[in-house]
Amino acid sequence: MKALCYNGVRDLRAERVPDPTIINPKDAIIRVTYSSVCGSDLHIVNGYIPSVLAGDILGHEFMGEVVEVGSGVKKLKKGDRVVVGSILACGECQYCQSQSYSLCDNTNPHAWMTEKMYGDATAGIFGYTHAFGGYAGSHAEYIRVPFADVGAFVIPEGIPDESAVFASDAVPTGFMAADMADIQPGDVVAIWGCGGVGQMAIQTAWIMGASRVIAIDKEPERLRMARENSRAETLDFSKVEVMEALREMTGGRGPDACIDCVGMEATGEGWGYYYDKAKQSLRLENDRPLVLRDMIIACKKGGNISIVGVYSGFIDSIPMGAAMNKALTFKMGQQHSQKYIPQLLEHMQNGELDPGFLFTHKMSLEEGQKGYMMFNDKKAMRVVFDPRMN
Repeated sequence: MKALCYNGVRDLRAERVPDPTIINPKDAIIRVTYSSVCGSDLHIVNGYIPSVLAGDILGHEFMGEVVEVGSGVKKLKKGDRVVVGSILACGECQYCQSQSYSLCDNTNPHAWMTEKMYGDATAGIFGYTHAFGGYAGSHAEYIRVPFADVGAFVIPEGIPDESAVFASDAVPTGFMAADMADIQPGDVVAIWGCGGVGQMAIQTAWIMGASRVIAIDKEPERLRMARENSRAETLDFSKVEVMEALREMTGGRGPDACIDCVGMEATGEGWGYYYDKAKQSLRLENDRPLVLRDMIIACKKGGNISIVGVYSGFIDSIPMGAAMNKALTFKMGQQHSQKYIPQLLEHMQNGELDPGFLFTHKMSLEEGQKGYMMFNDKKAMRVVFDPRMN
């Protein structure tokens, strides 16, 4: 089959690889119809996350058609149109039973790697390096889905493929960001990053009762989408001083909740950006925590900080004194796909949530390198690969 494979930093190629097969009774084989790029893929493509090898298939946000199921799969059948959560979960361990699926104890066969880095094993993630399980990704004609009854969901009638594909990752990640921010009716919410996850965090903040949502970015097209598609007020950080603007917009108090949808490759203005950029380039620091610093200073006393932008390792110059003395609450993590996808499909079917506007470019796997470079350069909101195209 065809697949889009990693061959080095910013070097992706469409190659022929062996077809996947059932190797466990709980597996299903999915014929991929759509597979989207994601901001967290860029951390791999740009060389910031280790343990990816030449020949690895990228991609973790996808949907498709069930073409084969193992003998232990009970909920799916051949021909089902499904969306699959990007995080793998067994459904049986203590973490899965408490719906903390991205902490699953049983889906990362390379658990020793994240145990050394983080002190504990993480769940496996499709196409997201060997530290996260070494699973083949979804930028391919077919993919093996382990624990298929837990991670694959039949898409209800009425939801088009162009929207359904984002129920795999962008929508549940944005929803979980708003959920962790503990948004209460009337809250003012500030969201850094207007990519796909940021747009979904904005839309779900409204569903949870926010009275104002302020979105922060510098890309004109993304800011336009935040205003026109997601109904947010916007701040362009290349033109305004964000801290002053947020204070002015909230009567000097600060937002009730601040959400980071950017993570380790943040860009910005001033000393902080160049300090982090230099340290990251010299491998003296893993991540660029500009957004995290801003959120701690901007957030109101007693407010909530929610982080879904991906960080990989060590950061410094974090104002912990401000965080402690302002009594801020922090929550963060990889999204719990299996907890959120069923309710999000209901929101999408009811017309309360439509991520279809994220789908700005459709390309073949052969155009993978071009698609990722467009996405990296912010010339596309989301590039979605259709493996059926030549």
